[in-house]
Formats: sequence, C-alpha cells, structure tokens
Amino acid sequence: MEIIVQTKEMQRRAEQRRREGMIIAFVPTMGYLHEGHLSLMREGRKRGDCLVASIFVNPTQFGPAEDYNRYPRDLKQDLKLIQRVGVDICFTPSVAEMYPDGFQTFVEVERVTQSLCGISRPHHFRGVTSVVAKLFNIVKPHLAFFGQKDYQQLIAIKRMVKDLNMDIEVVGMPTIREPDGLAMSSRNAFLNQKKRKEAARLYRSLVKGKELFAQGERSAATILQEVRRIIEEEKSADIDYVKICDAHTLEDIEEIKGEAIIALAVKMGKTRLIDNIILKEE
Repeated sequence: MEIIVQTKEMQRRAEQRRREGMIIAFVPTMGYLHEGHLSLMREGRKRGDCLVASIFVNPTQFGPAEDYNRYPRDLKQDLKLIQRVGVDICFTPSVAEMYPDGFQTFVEVERVTQSLCGISRPHHFRGVTSVVAKLFNIVKPHLAFFGQKDYQQLIAIKRMVKDLNMDIEVVGMPTIREPDGLAMSSRNAFLNQKKRKEAARLYRSLVKGKELFAQGERSAATILQEVRRIIEEEKSADIDYVKICDAHTLEDIEEIKGEAIIALAVKMGKTRLIDNIILKEE
C-alpha cells in the first residue's frame, strides 16, 4: 500500500492509473475506522481496479463549538486496517495541504442541506460538499462510496455530482450496525458504558417506526409520536430532531406516499448520534 500526503502527487498517480485504463474506486473517511468504513472499501475493492481511501479530519465541517479537536484519531491503526482490506493508495493530506493560505472557495448545495442536521449545524454541509469536491478533483475516481448512516450527506453529494456534471458514480451502502443495532460511528468511542447501552434505544425506536409503517400506518405524526416516546423513556437523551422526510428531497412530509426516511439526531450525554431507517413498500 502506498501512502500519499501531497495533492499534486495524488493527482499525478490518479491520472497515471486512468491512462492505464484502471477504474478508480474511492472511499473518503475522517479516520478512526470501523467496520462501516471497511465495508465500503471491500465493495470498492470488488468494483475497482485501483482502490483509494482518504483519511482527513476536515475542519470546515465542524462548527466553532463542536468536537474537531477531540474527534478521535488513530492513523497507525487505520493504516493497518485499510491495508488488510486491500487499499492500494491511502491519501492522508494535512490541513495546510488541503486549505493553503488564502483559501476562499466553497461548494454549497442548497435545499437538501437545509433540513435535518442543517438546522442545528448550518455550516456543516458546506464544509462536507467542499471537501468532497476537492477530494474528487484530487483522486479523480470513477466510483465513490458513502454509507447510508450519513443519509443527508449522501443525498447532498449525489445532488452536487449531478448538478455539477461530475463524471463520478456515487454509491450508497447500507448502514453497518453493532449486534444491538447501534449504527457504527467513530463518535461511539465517546460513549461510556452506560451511555453506550442507552444509545441502543435509538435503533429500537426506528425499528418500531418501520413496524408501524409495515402495519399500514401512513401518518408521519403518529409514527413520530411513537419513535419519540421510545427515545424519551431514556431521560438523559436530548433530542435534536426526529423527522420523517421524503427520501429524495428531504422535505418534511405529513403523509407517507412514496419512499420516505425516519431520521434522528440525539445527544447521549455530550455525544451527538445520528441514525435513520428507510420506509418503502416491499
């Protein structure tokens, strides 16, 4: 496995692979890797000739009061893990390499970023789409893989790629979960034993919502009332939002007619967790 830290070198290597006729598969990450990340890489290994993963904790997607400085990092362990799944190139740039002095250009996707996490984190998605656009220009992938746990991020990136005519296939992959249902996340490392046990309630609430849908319930308010009830039984849970949205526009809906998503963000102690589940006719 090759480790590249400079953008120009990564671009040169990607262009070389393209000239050789290789399909470049790309998995961007912020490191502190878990099975969710590795599942994306395994799929990329199957579908691409050259598998590239990036590890970069992106400062522009964190608000001033958020956890950028304490975001978990373990590059040594990350490199061991990605080598085992067959990554060919790991791109690990510095902040100065990605955002040199004078940097002032951002990519902003509008409507689909204004709901859900965009309400309480108004600048988050501008940072996400900007860094992903930069990474796409540096790595030059044919395929890029993202997990559905970060569903709003996935929709925003798909929108950006479509709107800006980027010649990249964005592949959404299923959420990988712990045995008790908790969605795998690097931020789970912040949970103590008590909070970790309590956090499993989030997925249970989503499953209950899906069960009601499967039984024929189509009122968003009715389903949300039950989802919130289950979460609020845990007194320390601090709900940011629990919403049912159109799965494509992410706009709130009152009655579920097509494909929809139940999405939530909840703080367990100081740790903000997100999760979602898709509702669609089987």
